[in-house]
Amino acid sequence: MAGSDSQPKKATPPKPAITAPRKPLQVMHISRKTAEEIINKESTNNDISNQSIEKRFDETVPDEKNISQLNKAPEKKKSIREDSDSSDILKTTTMEDLLRSEENSYAKNTQAFDDQNVFEQKSRVVDEFDFDEDEFLAALEENQPIGTTGEIAKGSVIAVESDGIYVDIGGKAPGFMPKNECGLGVITNLKERFPKGMQVEVLVTREQNADGMVTISCRALELRKSWDKVQNLAKEGKVIRVKINGFNRGGVTCDFEGLRGFIPRSQLEDGENHQSLVSKTINTAFLEVNPERRKLVLSEKKAAIASRFSELEIGQLIVGEISTIKPYGFFVDLKGVSGLLHHSMVTNGSIRSLREIFQIGESIKALITDLDPSRGRIGLNTALLEGPPGELITDKAKVMEEADERAIKARNSLNKEKVDNQKEEKDIKLS
Repeated sequence: MAGSDSQPKKATPPKPAITAPRKPLQVMHISRKTAEEIINKESTNNDISNQSIEKRFDETVPDEKNISQLNKAPEKKKSIREDSDSSDILKTTTMEDLLRSEENSYAKNTQAFDDQNVFEQKSRVVDEFDFDEDEFLAALEENQPIGTTGEIAKGSVIAVESDGIYVDIGGKAPGFMPKNECGLGVITNLKERFPKGMQVEVLVTREQNADGMVTISCRALELRKSWDKVQNLAKEGKVIRVKINGFNRGGVTCDFEGLRGFIPRSQLEDGENHQSLVSKTINTAFLEVNPERRKLVLSEKKAAIASRFSELEIGQLIVGEISTIKPYGFFVDLKGVSGLLHHSMVTNGSIRSLREIFQIGESIKALITDLDPSRGRIGLNTALLEGPPGELITDKAKVMEEADERAIKARNSLNKEKVDNQKEEKDIKLS
């Protein structure tokens, strides 16, 4: 348009001079050997994908020498061919493969080392260890701890202190016995009671502590022996004499062999005035003996029965009085104790009623065939005094008159039967 400013023209770059020289083309020269290696590598990579992990690892991972060369800093410049070969290997090898190769090589070396040790150990014989069975057993016995709880030990006193004594019982450390465990009752002077060198027998009440010392007791051992003695006396039904040293609402107390006993009021001959028995000595028998609960119960009334039992024996002919008639037999009063004449032991004949033979208050003679002092039982028998079966029913007076002579014959048969039973039991045990 007329009158308008013309647009400025863009500057064009200057054309290169025709005579300017051109740069030569850069051509990569690859030798035939390098090309063949690249082709072989590509074909190998294609085959690796179809193989197992272990096989791939064996074909692609370089040996330890190449890995060590890769880890080390190069000291000299490599040739172009070596650089190309190493670069190709690194391309196909991952870091995981390198680490795995190091672990496998370490495992192989470790396994080889272990196999060598096992082989050496197997090749060694027992004599090379200088093994001695006697020395081994002696070492075990020497190091075995001494003093289990409840064990009885013997030793000698080696030291006496104000709070107890030390006894050498053969352990690593001496046993300690507290003052209140040195015996029954109160001991005022330990040095007089336990001089140095004295041989004592003790009971281990606590096993070894960290220092190897055990706690021992003379008192516990004496109490154990006392309970054992009391149990044997109770089984035999023995009568013992005790001194009453106290009383309460239920009865009186006493001491026997270091044990505290109790006698209920119902088991005293004079239970109403039991306080008057303090400081007196009476005969008693055992009602209950329980070492676990430390319970010892005695009876004065049972002592009278027990003393009567001590006068009786199996096969003895006794005279008693019918006190009670029961469907299963007669109870006979034997001057302080009662015996049972069972209906099966009355006669060898057949009877319709027990009252046909004996009546209450009637005096009879009978043989003792069973005696149990611990349970207070006496078994009687009149059938052994008969001649023909049922003679006691037809001629009771004759049987009672000749009872002494017939008892001798019956006693012999009882003794023979007893011997036969003992022999039979012995044969059973031996078999």
